[in-house]
Amino acid sequence: MSDNAVPTTQEAGPFMSQVMQIEPQWIDYNGHLNMAYYNVMFDRAIDQIWAELGIGPAYMKERQGSTFTAECHVRYLREIHLGDPVQVAVWLIAADEKRLHTFEELRHAGEGWVSATSENMSVHIDMTKRKVSPFPLDIQANIARVLRAHAALPQPDGLGRAIGMPRK
Repeated sequence: MSDNAVPTTQEAGPFMSQVMQIEPQWIDYNGHLNMAYYNVMFDRAIDQIWAELGIGPAYMKERQGSTFTAECHVRYLREIHLGDPVQVAVWLIAADEKRLHTFEELRHAGEGWVSATSENMSVHIDMTKRKVSPFPLDIQANIARVLRAHAALPQPDGLGRAIGMPRK
């Protein structure tokens, strides 16, 4: 699908990334995926949905717009190991003219269990000024279409979680 295409294939459920493989150099001395590389997998999935929304690499090149992550909350729930195929499910939770709120699950692609989640706030950037700016109207329409579809889905487990020590 081209970078400027209207999203059609991922509206019935959460967006599903391509199946990805863990790279050997990403395994740490504990024998599992190092925490930094969970973010690599999440980022690769976001690149895929962004392309479907029309805000991928061609958008940057042709229209000088991009997104930056403003906030991220990752939960590590179950170990992933070398050889485990993974896939990321992405929900578009909320959006306005300048921001996108997403929730992602890193899943074992064969067995379906969730290894980690990532909740993110991304902002649209006018790269000529390197400042937050509104998405163009055609992109806002793409986002709104997927947002409406995802609003009908059950909310993913863990959405809106905060970090904190239990109070005694």
